Amino acid sequence: MAIIEVVKYDGPPGVFAWKYPNQELGTWTQLIVNESQEAILFKGGQALDSFTAGRHTLSTANIPVLSNLVNLPFGGKSPFTAEVWFINKMNAMNVKWGTSSPLQLQDPKYKIITSVRSFGQFGVKIEDPRKFLLKLVGTLPQFDQDTLLTYFRGLLMANINELISSYLVHKKISILEINAYVAEMSKHIQDRLAPTFMDSGIELNNFFIDSINIPDNDPATVRLKEALAKKAEMDIIGYTYQQERSFNSMEEAAGNPGSNIGGGMMNAGMGLGMGMGFAGPAAEMINQMTRGIGFDAGVHSGNGTKSCSKCGNVNTAGSLFCSSCGQNLSTPPADATSSKLGCRKCGHELSPGSKFCPQCGESQIINCSGCGHELKPGQKFCAECGTKAG
Repeated sequence: MAIIEVVKYDGPPGVFAWKYPNQELGTWTQLIVNESQEAILFKGGQALDSFTAGRHTLSTANIPVLSNLVNLPFGGKSPFTAEVWFINKMNAMNVKWGTSSPLQLQDPKYKIITSVRSFGQFGVKIEDPRKFLLKLVGTLPQFDQDTLLTYFRGLLMANINELISSYLVHKKISILEINAYVAEMSKHIQDRLAPTFMDSGIELNNFFIDSINIPDNDPATVRLKEALAKKAEMDIIGYTYQQERSFNSMEEAAGNPGSNIGGGMMNAGMGLGMGMGFAGPAAEMINQMTRGIGFDAGVHSGNGTKSCSKCGNVNTAGSLFCSSCGQNLSTPPADATSSKLGCRKCGHELSPGSKFCPQCGESQIINCSGCGHELKPGQKFCAECGTKAG
């Protein structure tokens, strides 16, 4: 061993405690302690003298506690055994933490089970080196950030899980809204964990929750986000989920080529309008859609209703006039009787446009006496010269 030895440590900032490997020291050994460090001498497992920043010579003059335990013969120049620990007192700000597996929680607002993950970081500073070495380090050659997280992981996760769950339950907020509370939650977690860290000589500071999120492939949360997006769309447009279902039902009924479309649309319109509390515009739309439908396939005057032959509006059975166009419902329209024609010879009723009688075979073609133009059956004046047919 060299007569004069220099003992110092310039390791990475992530190491909180480091033990000098050589335990056999001479009384002229030079101990160099950096500005952010503190060195402590151990003898027989007992913490003795401590040294702050600067250069120190290990002699009986400046290590009085050690001199009481070690008998230094030969004028104090003989070597002795002791452990030198360097403690890093810098504030480490980047100690990261995270949930090892997602938490299964029930969303109090939407009543679904979701998987929640959380990540963050915190800072630590060795406040009491002696207490830190005695309680945590023990016989380890060094103590770094990974070792710190191994010691405190259970404590961290238990408090983080409890606090996230309590915020969801007691404040009744959705997991989709919880990121608005991360600053408040971070302060609560730091206040709760700080005394436990201080018991080991460590000051806990700057505790942050970076994110509380849900896995992207969580099926329950995917459905919830889709439902919320649909609700936002309906709120912007201005209709409800029931109304949207009603519109879909009417579109399906309008595209149905079945023979009973008139009665089906009427029943669908009345059921949607009355059973779901349909709004005025929707009810008016149903009325317009069903007004022009022929009701010979399902709505007759004998069923308590009467349809107008002019506009197709549905009226009650006792109505004398149409409530839409004013048509007299008690007598057929004038053009209904005038369109009926009879054979000139036998009087058999003819279909419109017939040129020969199907009963007697008489020709129904008449020529104008003025210009000879062919007249249609029932035509009273010639379309060419205006001569009265006779």
